[in-house]
Amino acid sequence: MTQSLDSATSPDQHATHAFEDILVQVAERRAEFDQKRHVPRDMIAEFKRAGIYRASAPRRFGGDALPPAEFLSRIERISMIDGSAGWVASFGSSLIYLAALPLETQAELYADGPDVAFAGGLYPVQPAQIVEGGYRVAGRWKFASGCLGADLLSVGITAGAQNGNRPLKAVLPPDQVEIVENWDVIGLRGTGSHDLKVDNVIVPAEWTFVRGAEATVDEPLYRYPSVPYASQVLAVVGLGIARAALDHVIRGGYTGGPKPADRAAYRISVGKAEAELRSARAFFYETTHEVYETILAGDPATANQTSLLRLASAHLARSSFDVVRTAYQLSGIPAIADDSPMQRYLRDASVVPQHAFLQEGIYDGAGAVLMGVPPFPGYL
Repeated sequence: MTQSLDSATSPDQHATHAFEDILVQVAERRAEFDQKRHVPRDMIAEFKRAGIYRASAPRRFGGDALPPAEFLSRIERISMIDGSAGWVASFGSSLIYLAALPLETQAELYADGPDVAFAGGLYPVQPAQIVEGGYRVAGRWKFASGCLGADLLSVGITAGAQNGNRPLKAVLPPDQVEIVENWDVIGLRGTGSHDLKVDNVIVPAEWTFVRGAEATVDEPLYRYPSVPYASQVLAVVGLGIARAALDHVIRGGYTGGPKPADRAAYRISVGKAEAELRSARAFFYETTHEVYETILAGDPATANQTSLLRLASAHLARSSFDVVRTAYQLSGIPAIADDSPMQRYLRDASVVPQHAFLQEGIYDGAGAVLMGVPPFPGYL
């Protein structure tokens, strides 16, 4: 007698099946994400089913609190199929920020389960009025990736000298936020990174937090440097895109000429690109494992380790884009066609190193730490 899937498989096998299934769905629907300029809610539900949005929820509230490298590898695989889907899925890591909320607030947040999709826009930080019990919030914020599928949204506010002048994130339900659909870009079109608008909403103080503040949850994941982790989950999207682009040129070539494998210049370029991508990937994951092992041993991440996480992420984003550009040039004239996958790879990969967490200035901060001088404010 054949057993059902439910009775024949373990919870881990269920999760594996669900994850492999979403890879198939992303491949089938990536054109839809691009056309709609967001990943629809029914796909977000599939991400939840595969455990993407409980990956950074605390274990005490039923979440998985996955080690960073495990979550990053999942985002890498999704991004090999579609960068926008990988970018939106990467915000399954963002519950690490909410671990700074009071435990009572988190208990309310996870009352219906740990599969919570969280999105938000921090900048431009808007002034908020302090009122009894909280803050009066109003303004408009940019780049709220995945906001159309989110269960909770947040915006950046400041309230004078409180919290050492550090901006707060105010958490709101979607029905208190207007989503201004203005995401009109060349790459990562399916991320739905629209503006958020709030009109004089009172947010209780217990639903605000400082991004990167010490967590109230005592679990290893929440001792991992949260802002560097936020840069990692974005950088690994570029890695997945680059892997797909390079695999494309390894498999094929352009029509009307000699076979690519017969041309020394083609082979040399492929070999160099493979070495560049694997080297950046190795640095990225090696640093991730090292820092998490430090935390598991009961020690805090050092300033140098935190800096290396940021450096590895910025370097991966830039190296990935360089590899995609090489792959695009190797693809020859067919790459200029709208229906060429190289078009999507090039557009999407170009966006990743543009993010503020991954720009050229990160090398400056990392160099400063390596040489023992103070980095620019906010780097560590």
